[in-house]
Amino acid sequence: MSHQKRLAILVGGGPAPGINSVIGAATIRGILDGVEVLGVRDGFEWIMKGNVDHVRPLTIDEVSRIHFRGGSHIGISRANPTKDPQHLENTVISLLRLNVSQLVTIGGDDTAYSAMKLEEKAQGRIKVVHVPKTIDNDLDLPGYVDTFGFQTARHIGVGLVKNLMVDARTTSRWYFVIAMGRKAGHLALGIGKAAGATLTLIPEEWGEGHIHLQVIVDTIVGSIVKRLSYGRRDGVAVLAEGLVLSIPPDDLAQLEDVERDAHGHVRIAEVSIGEILKAQVQARLKELGIKTTIVAKNIGYELRCADPIPFDMEYTRDLGYCATKYLLSGGNAAMISLQGGQFVPIPFKEMLDPATGRTRVRLVDVASTRYAIARRYMIRLRRDDFDDPHELAKYAATCRMNLQDFRERFEGLIKAEPPPLRMEGMPGGGLRSDDLKTNPGPEKAANPEAKPSKKKS
Repeated sequence: MSHQKRLAILVGGGPAPGINSVIGAATIRGILDGVEVLGVRDGFEWIMKGNVDHVRPLTIDEVSRIHFRGGSHIGISRANPTKDPQHLENTVISLLRLNVSQLVTIGGDDTAYSAMKLEEKAQGRIKVVHVPKTIDNDLDLPGYVDTFGFQTARHIGVGLVKNLMVDARTTSRWYFVIAMGRKAGHLALGIGKAAGATLTLIPEEWGEGHIHLQVIVDTIVGSIVKRLSYGRRDGVAVLAEGLVLSIPPDDLAQLEDVERDAHGHVRIAEVSIGEILKAQVQARLKELGIKTTIVAKNIGYELRCADPIPFDMEYTRDLGYCATKYLLSGGNAAMISLQGGQFVPIPFKEMLDPATGRTRVRLVDVASTRYAIARRYMIRLRRDDFDDPHELAKYAATCRMNLQDFRERFEGLIKAEPPPLRMEGMPGGGLRSDDLKTNPGPEKAANPEAKPSKKKS
């Protein structure tokens, strides 16, 4: 079969549950159609250097059961051929030397961009399709379409947070759980909301601009104070790692324990947001006379290579099948998606953000009902807390402050609070901002010792 045109598969970026399902399904579909399928080892790493030795044929027997397992059967890397024109040229030449005429790439937004530039460089000699993969769930797909691996990562993450919640209550401590998602907070919100974490913070909450470190610290401190006022010394905060990119560099530059480059600039990529927030929150609580044990824990690597749950197994096998079928039917230059159970190719050119020239990133929609409900279930200072003198007095007493000082310190946090939740079609025009607190009360559900609010609806 060596004289025939071949189909190649490669994986870029970071691992995500379901990669092997795509590889297996794409391989089987290609071989059954009489096409030889090659697995390109370690993404673009070798072929962009002109090295074609790390490539091997894939067989049905070899891949027929790999969909049960996490990781990548053909490896993975973050090598990027678009940074150097020669690397891009080498990639095209390497694939042509291997007699490859169709290529399936599997990866996130960076790999999608590489696939698009590779297809352009090949000028019709190689047809390329991309299968979207990322536990960050941040590729530009319709809001109801998840990227593969996200649901498995959330599932595993919720299990970890559930265990931490039990430990937190048993030991009367707080956990700051840092979830992956440098550009978007989908995974943090998905884990935090499903697990019933005390609060979840994502960068989208504060919009596109910078958010000062002190605001994040005060938000967490306010949550700890409010929780403590109801007799609970424990809690779990789920924090998106992308928060660090929203903090002005000048805020971080004032800290002593952050890594700097040779010019003294803070290395943002190396900042441990969990440890920084732990230190800052503990210092602030100490000023308020509150002693709390805090543990910062990153979860991410535990999620990326987990065996996929059935949802992702089925989803990714469908994506792999569609990718090969589309290529062998003459398709090209598109990202493969399933929307409402139907195959929908998304042309590469529609994936670009005109402002950046890069693939678009899907952020959490903080104006959605889903996010509004998540906020109502968090224990954090809210607008109605400052309207209730009895609640406010309780919080102020907890941190040994008078009412006016407490208000001056923390009332500014509610500026970013979403407007009251309104649901079309409901009698009376929808839910008021405090309805979920009084009917019957998520804070009471999350904190059985808490007394429900007396306010009338």
